[in-house]
Amino acid sequence: MEKERSQPMQAFLEKLSERAAAYPALMEQFITCYTNTLDTTVKRMADGTVHVITGDIPAMWLRDSTAQLRPYLFLAKEDPEVLDLLVGLVKRQFFYLSLDVYANAFNDSPSGACWEKDDPDQSPWVWERKFEIDSLCYPIQLAYLIWKNTGCIRQFDDSFRKGVREILDVFRTEQDHEGASAYRFVRTGSYFTDTLSRDGKGALTKPNVGLIWSGFRPSDDACTYGYLIPSNMFAVVVLGYVEEIAEQILRDASLAEEARRMKEQVQGAIEQLGRTKKEGFGEIYAYETDGYGMYNLMDDANVPSLLAMSYLGYPADPDVMENTRRFILSEANPYYYAGTAAAGVGSPHTPARYIWHIALAVQGLTAATQEEKLELLQKMAGTTGGTGVMHEGFHVDDPASYTREWFSWANAMYAELFLDAMGYRLDI
Repeated sequence: MEKERSQPMQAFLEKLSERAAAYPALMEQFITCYTNTLDTTVKRMADGTVHVITGDIPAMWLRDSTAQLRPYLFLAKEDPEVLDLLVGLVKRQFFYLSLDVYANAFNDSPSGACWEKDDPDQSPWVWERKFEIDSLCYPIQLAYLIWKNTGCIRQFDDSFRKGVREILDVFRTEQDHEGASAYRFVRTGSYFTDTLSRDGKGALTKPNVGLIWSGFRPSDDACTYGYLIPSNMFAVVVLGYVEEIAEQILRDASLAEEARRMKEQVQGAIEQLGRTKKEGFGEIYAYETDGYGMYNLMDDANVPSLLAMSYLGYPADPDVMENTRRFILSEANPYYYAGTAAAGVGSPHTPARYIWHIALAVQGLTAATQEEKLELLQKMAGTTGGTGVMHEGFHVDDPASYTREWFSWANAMYAELFLDAMGYRLDI
């Protein structure tokens, strides 16, 4: 059932409708996507924090929950209740991180619910314990964006300070995954992409090269090579946020210096080890590397992705970034598909010839022209398979063949692209 809209929400939608008067169908699609997350996925907890389920899976991902609420930062400037939701989400995220800094998804109570019982000692709070760099980046990103776009600093409490130090400790440990990390992940009787090789340690990577190891991609699929470049790019951006927060809000010079050193180290390693040449495209950023000279040249629809590097705020080499974009949006990328209904980036997480609404939105958010943004919005609105909402993946020849009936992150990405096309931009 649709919830009654607050006065600030109604005023925001009316103002936006005026800007979007030439695009009534796109505006209608925006309203559906924008209100869906608040109406269906957000749960206020007794302690004032906020739990956000991903949609048709009854658990909260640290990554998805941030992306789901990110478009509400514009409304939070005018609506104290929405601002409270955002702050409450950050506090919930850091509560979960205090329970298990290596986990990617959590229950709203210690119910023991999980995707699989991968470890007999797994916390009953943990839905899944796949270590992904981006899971640690997104809560920091949201806390920073709240500050920069609303002025609110309530999210920077003792739990935040403690959590950030734990995150930096994990990053430092995983720079030497081979020698220093105790993290292992084994899932038996499942797809090979759902587990890690070498008894859960993962494929061999060269230690202490400056890059941070990740067991899994933001798709929750296992990395082929453990140094996932777009996630390391995101870490560089977020470490910069930590440096700024530590200096201006926490007044913690040692934390600021630690974040700065690690940021420079990871960025230097990306630019030295995360680039290679691809025939027909020149020098490009790799999706993954092992640090020994092996590369995985592809991109995945999930964010962080190589396509999203400028959206995330990574200071990439402009020429290499442009070469990489041309590669990603071509059939040289093994997960780029073109069909009669659409063309775009898919994922090994979904069937062949399925592309993702998230990737179409990122393509639009990083597009150079207004025309391309609007074209991609039209394409997204026209490929819901008759459901009126976005999906995970859909077949490039038949949008009625799709994965995930209810996927809130995809709805949020349509909303964010629409806002961007109408001139709403976040300070990042």
